[in-house]
Amino acid sequence: MKKQAAVKSKAKVTGSNKTSTPIPLIISPGKVLRGDNILSQSGTEIARLGNRPLIVSGDRTLARVESYLQPIIKQHKLQAEQASYLPDCAESSLEQLQEAAQQHQADFIIGVGGGKALDTAKLLAHQCQIPIVTIPTSAATCAGWTALSNIYSEAGAFQYDVALDRCPDLIIVDYGLIATAPKRTLVAGIGDAIAKWYEASVSSGDSTATMTIAAVQQARVLRDILFQKSPSAVENIQGEDWREVVDATVLLAGVIGGIGGANCRTVAAHAVHNGLTHIPQAHDALHGEKVAYGILVQLRLEEMVQNNQLAVSARQQLLKFYRSIGLPQTLEDLDLGDVSLAQLRHAATIACQPKSDIHRLPFPVTPEQLMAAMVSTTVEKS
Repeated sequence: MKKQAAVKSKAKVTGSNKTSTPIPLIISPGKVLRGDNILSQSGTEIARLGNRPLIVSGDRTLARVESYLQPIIKQHKLQAEQASYLPDCAESSLEQLQEAAQQHQADFIIGVGGGKALDTAKLLAHQCQIPIVTIPTSAATCAGWTALSNIYSEAGAFQYDVALDRCPDLIIVDYGLIATAPKRTLVAGIGDAIAKWYEASVSSGDSTATMTIAAVQQARVLRDILFQKSPSAVENIQGEDWREVVDATVLLAGVIGGIGGANCRTVAAHAVHNGLTHIPQAHDALHGEKVAYGILVQLRLEEMVQNNQLAVSARQQLLKFYRSIGLPQTLEDLDLGDVSLAQLRHAATIACQPKSDIHRLPFPVTPEQLMAAMVSTTVEKS
């Protein structure tokens, strides 16, 4: 990808006096446990965090993991209570969970589920200032790793994100548990993870900072791993390539965000996702599916506005890859082919709000330009 304008640092250096605003890098969880049926072997590590966990999850997810957790709770004499994160990771849900944590006198949180469940659990632990264990039940996102939570409305529309003061204290990646998730979640996770390269390589600009360079190069490695191993992983659940892709989507994607920090954040792909969440018909599409489509939109914008031929080639490469594993290429693939022009304009306007990450692109974008890109993600290479 073409290097873009550098992101200027606020730090000032004058002679031997150096003054700067400290920018912490919150890179990783305190401990990572991964392996087949590793959850059943994790009781000691979980119990080290406290005696009174509040388990935050959805009802269906909790039923999936109850057989894993109950022996741990019994063996280590944990006083556990359960609470639902629904509806979505919303402010109202967090208020109810704070009350539940207080009433239970919880001394740590166990978050179980997908991205929204884990985001809710992490933010709850952050607000209560108590430890947290994250147990991802699919490979759909890297939410189990990161020090970030997204807040949605009760209707599922993205509102804002919250930077947390640390990554989870413990993340447990149980391949046996993750293998029980629908294949679609793995494909969506690939779409979410591969965005790291297309966004970080733009948002990092011409930065010469060592950690930023390292993060961008790791994003390139992540992209290459996904290109090489995803088709096999999707066809052979629990095979060797599947395990590597799970590690890539759940763990390595989180590493990149931690190492790169603010210089390797989301750009247009996630901004498009955020806009689409304001269309009710889009709520059946998974996070990574909308992000994957958003990458194509970002590249199309680079073609249209900058006549960037590298973006043309990158988009054509992605379209072929998407077809091989089943990621969406168009609004129609997201079941949004029938949305009204007004709905599409509303989503584009949300994505172009002043504080949107879309403005990390090296050129201004209007809602009209974004709409044009959104309806032309599969145009032929000229």
